[in-house]
Amino acid sequence: MSEENSQAAAPEMAELQDNAGGAGGDINLDMLLDVNVSLAIELGRSEMSIRDLLRLNQGSVVNLDRMAGEALDVLVNGTLVARGEIVVVKEKFGVKLTEVVSPEERVRRLN
Repeated sequence: MSEENSQAAAPEMAELQDNAGGAGGDINLDMLLDVNVSLAIELGRSEMSIRDLLRLNQGSVVNLDRMAGEALDVLVNGTLVARGEIVVVKEKFGVKLTEVVSPEERVRRLN
């Protein structure tokens, strides 16, 4: 996380700590900051038979369910949290977030 993003997240973390006060006292969210999660960037999906899968080789083209230029999905532990676009940064690929899914929408998608 960039310094700018961590500074922007700091007020939200403080608010969470303030709101977590209930009967059990303050919850220290610092211990959660080191928990590893699985981050996946999804370009698209495709379904195929095992026969077709076994026929794939170098140079094969797999058609995806998205159009070129359409936003990528950013998933954390399998849950959609954002959408973005591919960028190149110092000769490496990256993802620029263009939309962050609201917490309410994430909870709605769980059902």
